[in-house]
Amino acid sequence: MQHAVRPRTLTRPGPVPAPRPRTPRVRSLIDADALHVLHRAARVLLDDLPQLTDRLVAVLQEQEPAYRAAVEGDATGIWQEVHRSLRHSIASLLDPRGARDGARRCTWKIGAARAEQGLPLDALLHAFRLGGSLVWQGLVDETSRAAPEDVRLLVHVASDVWNFVDEHCTLVADAYRQTERQLAWRRENRVRLLAAALLDGTSRIADLPEAAQALDLPEHGRYVVVAVDGTRLDGCSGAQADLGPGVRVHWHTGVDAHYGIALVADGADPVVPPEQAPGARIGVSGVVEGLAAVGEARRLADTALSLCPGSGGTVRLADHLPAALVASSPELGAALVDRLLGPLAHLEPADAEVLLDTLATWLACDGSAQRASRRLYCHRNTVLNRLRRYEQLTGRSLSRPGDLVEVSLALTARTLLRR
Repeated sequence: MQHAVRPRTLTRPGPVPAPRPRTPRVRSLIDADALHVLHRAARVLLDDLPQLTDRLVAVLQEQEPAYRAAVEGDATGIWQEVHRSLRHSIASLLDPRGARDGARRCTWKIGAARAEQGLPLDALLHAFRLGGSLVWQGLVDETSRAAPEDVRLLVHVASDVWNFVDEHCTLVADAYRQTERQLAWRRENRVRLLAAALLDGTSRIADLPEAAQALDLPEHGRYVVVAVDGTRLDGCSGAQADLGPGVRVHWHTGVDAHYGIALVADGADPVVPPEQAPGARIGVSGVVEGLAAVGEARRLADTALSLCPGSGGTVRLADHLPAALVASSPELGAALVDRLLGPLAHLEPADAEVLLDTLATWLACDGSAQRASRRLYCHRNTVLNRLRRYEQLTGRSLSRPGDLVEVSLALTARTLLRR
């Protein structure tokens, strides 16, 4: 029977690595001396902090144009900011553990504040590197003055000083970018809210100038609203409908549709080119005056969109006003269908469909029985017989203008209600 336990005398394959010697935790005497030299010089810099601040502000004005403009706008604020940053930096050289958190908080606040004020990030990073160079040069100059023989010891702490500068450059950049993202989100959200209020018709008059600035559109221009069916487009990106070259438009994503607030040039007609994405359904409102009327234009664009066939297309409200009247009041449209077409309900469905199709074709041919017969592939007299039969069943006369208008609207309502 084999043993379940490996014999102790069995040789393990491969050489056993020798244990690595542990790195001593205690600094060498040279490091200790270097720290002593560093602390001695840092205390002198801390005592002369106002003068050091003046020097750094002067260097920033000379070498960084963005800070030159900032100093001209708020000299006291810049001086105090530089003073706080230098104080925390030098204190961190004296007490890295105790001053670390305070220095990081100070740097983070500077990055966030400068992002809010729009100071370029490159200028901010340049300022921190200039500050690091000035502090290092101050340490070298003070040591050279007080104990020239100790300058060589500063080499042993140079990496600590510059690692601190690199750490805070990274920190200030992180704070700047995070604040920048937050500001961008706030701006985008504000633009969305302003555009939504315009389209809903709930925008206050006092908000119109801000909306015009945010959307980069004039407050008193001529506008149309373009509604694009959002359920038929994938990955909508704000370019849902090509409105032609040079057209200024702001796109807003709604729940069921995407809306474009388009500026119409004086004397121009709002035109949406027919070459759109396959299956796209687009409704275009009539022209309204000023951003204050965009809410009404959006409702008209929704009406035009409701007239679009399911296969896609572009409907301009101005070209379909009778149908828009019916679509804007479905209840009245249904009543009209019941009144004008209801008497055909007792017929066989196929028979009723033939009569309605003939009537619609005749209307589409401008009342020409000859043209309608060619479309329907039947004799002209057949068309006339079907029209007379409709008149007999409904008591309407297609020769009376009033009855003809009602019949046309009823057929339009029937088509819309069946979608």
